[in-house]
Amino acid sequence: MSTTIQTPGDSQMTTKVNDGMRIDWDVPLKMDDGIVLRADIYRPDDDGQYPVIISYGPYAKWLAWEDGYPYQWKQMVEDYPDCLVGSSNRYQNWELVDPEKWVPDGYICMRVDSRGAGRSQGFLDVWSAREAQDFAACIDWAGTQAWSNGKVGTSGISYYGMNQWQVASLQPKHLAAMCVWEGAADFYRDMGHHGGIACRFPSVWFNSAVVPRQHGKGAYGLKSRLNGEWISGPETLSEEELADNRTDYGRDILAHPLVDDYWKARMPDYSKINVPLLSSGNWGGVGLHPRGNTEGYVNSASDQKWLEIHGLEHFTHYYTDYGIDLQRRFLGHFLKGEDTGWGEQPKVQLLIRHPDEVFVQRAEDAWPIPRTEWTEMYLDPAGKTLSDTPMTDAQSWTYEAMGDGATFLTPPMEKETEITGPVAAKLFISSETEDADLFLVLRAFKPDLKEVVYKGANDPHTPVGLGWLRASHRKLDPDQTLPYRPYHTHDEIQPLTPGEIYELDIEIWPTSIVLPEGYRLGLSVRGRDYVYPGWTPGDPMIAGRVQYGVGPFKHEMPSNRPLDVYGKKVTLHTGPDHPSHVLLPVIPTA
Repeated sequence: MSTTIQTPGDSQMTTKVNDGMRIDWDVPLKMDDGIVLRADIYRPDDDGQYPVIISYGPYAKWLAWEDGYPYQWKQMVEDYPDCLVGSSNRYQNWELVDPEKWVPDGYICMRVDSRGAGRSQGFLDVWSAREAQDFAACIDWAGTQAWSNGKVGTSGISYYGMNQWQVASLQPKHLAAMCVWEGAADFYRDMGHHGGIACRFPSVWFNSAVVPRQHGKGAYGLKSRLNGEWISGPETLSEEELADNRTDYGRDILAHPLVDDYWKARMPDYSKINVPLLSSGNWGGVGLHPRGNTEGYVNSASDQKWLEIHGLEHFTHYYTDYGIDLQRRFLGHFLKGEDTGWGEQPKVQLLIRHPDEVFVQRAEDAWPIPRTEWTEMYLDPAGKTLSDTPMTDAQSWTYEAMGDGATFLTPPMEKETEITGPVAAKLFISSETEDADLFLVLRAFKPDLKEVVYKGANDPHTPVGLGWLRASHRKLDPDQTLPYRPYHTHDEIQPLTPGEIYELDIEIWPTSIVLPEGYRLGLSVRGRDYVYPGWTPGDPMIAGRVQYGVGPFKHEMPSNRPLDVYGKKVTLHTGPDHPSHVLLPVIPTA
């Protein structure tokens, strides 16, 4: 796709030479409908031609990371000071490359405020088809400028990765490589409705991270430490005008409980993604990103694609030497034609997760790992155990439908055991009502049964894995369902008949854990979000939020889970006719 962009002259654009870079502030990019977007362009201070690393998003290009996300900045400074070396860090922008580290290496860094956000005009509608069209137009504009070598790469975390799947589907002519770092792909399944259950996060995120950066906040917004100008100006609109000029994303989520045209307009078409691709996920990102990284990698049509999965916080490895090296070798190879050694890069690079935040790097040939020993572990309601042999007699267990349920444990591991890959559960349940919400938690326990949790992308007490399913959304797509990754259509409601038994296939997002000898694996079947056992009400908030194990990805909205439907009792059934089990990706010892 290619759209011609006009660059009308105006007084907002300025050019300065700072820190060895030529910086164009607020470059106007006029879209085909007349809306003017604004971009900042950081480039070498000469007349050469260089590849462009571009981003497009709503977090305001003039808002310093330290001002917009002070908790995360403090964490970076204190825990990973090496990330700050080699830069003044004055141009650090949340979830984007630091131009002071990339421009000297012969790249141009281009940041575009998305439509209706920051310095860009227009109606604010996140991840809309219009945004994707804008992004594609910006990519092709960048590829035709006098300072460009014609090759444009996309790079960024989260929002700046998620919209890469969308824009690559439009096949802009000058897109030459994409680096999707912790980027969801399916906005319904990965974020809006986990297993059909509405998630509160989109509303919280939109109102706290996007609305304050809306274009037109002007003097009611923040000033940039870069230049003293308003990050969302220069004009200041009334609250009524601002509200009329944006969608209500949280309300949109609830208004579209099934996969309809609203969601389809935001879905990437993997069959059209044909450029070199680096997809980097995070084991601890449950609730938002890692599913998109693996799904995008597996399904994209490109024959030049690589997967990498790491751990720790959401932003960390994008800025560590480990992550920077990965990005430089990938982008240098495809945008500059350099011999970076990328030809030797394994198709899949994993930081295998052990207890106590220990990670061991390993190369693999494919995802899921080809030598996986898919192992069924059967739920035993009587002993609350997981067994490798099916139950020989029929059993059942009844629990409060919105309660904590129970945890089924394996015996202690007889030897070190690795579980890496996608996980799936098959449960047979009946409900006292016409529906039920299932929350599954994969957990690790020490020999003393103290739970092992991890630094997750968005919560410091993240379990091994999470999965969700609303029973009325149990319908599977037979063409896309795999034994280890059920795929639900979410296109119709199939109510339950109270008391009747139903078979549910539940996806648990990809994970990695190496359990030492004596450790146990657990599967919790619950009726509400996981709560870390060490958390108590009143514990201090983290980054302004109560985080008790699932970060901001909570599912407690009463309007979506009315008590008369979801507040009674559910029964789990096992036995020869109802072999409830979890399918684990056990990796044999090399």
